Amino acid sequence: MKKFFKNLHEKIKTIGADDNVAVGEDEYLELDSVKGADRSSKIIVRPFIIEDFSDIKTILDTLREGYTIALVNIKPLKEKDLVELKRAINKLKKTCDAIDGDIAGFGDDYIIVTPNFAEIYREAETEDI
Repeated sequence: MKKFFKNLHEKIKTIGADDNVAVGEDEYLELDSVKGADRSSKIIVRPFIIEDFSDIKTILDTLREGYTIALVNIKPLKEKDLVELKRAINKLKKTCDAIDGDIAGFGDDYIIVTPNFAEIYREAETEDI
C-alpha cells in the first residue's frame, strides 16, 4: 500500500511539473473565479406593458433570473378588464414573495417589482392631529 501512495505522489509531482506548477506544502493553487462568471453584474431596469394576462409570463421569467427590476404599465389591461388585472397583480405578488422581492404601485398606471437585493422606498405616513 505504501508503494501505491508513493507512485501516486510521484505521478502528481510530474503532472504539476508539466503544468509549471510546483507542488509543496507551503504553496497553493490560485483559482480564477472571474472565468466562471459569464453573467454581467449590471442590473437592468426593464419596462413592460400588460395588455393581456398572458403578458405577465415574460415579466415573471425575467424576475426569476434575479437581475431585472420590472417597471410595469398596467393601464391597457386596467381599461380592458379589471378582473384580469387583479389576477395578474396577484400572480406578480406571489412570485415577488417567492423570490423575496418587493412590489409597489405608483401613480394609477404603474407597478414596480424588484428582486431580493432591492427595496422600494415608501414614505412614512404621518398622522394629523
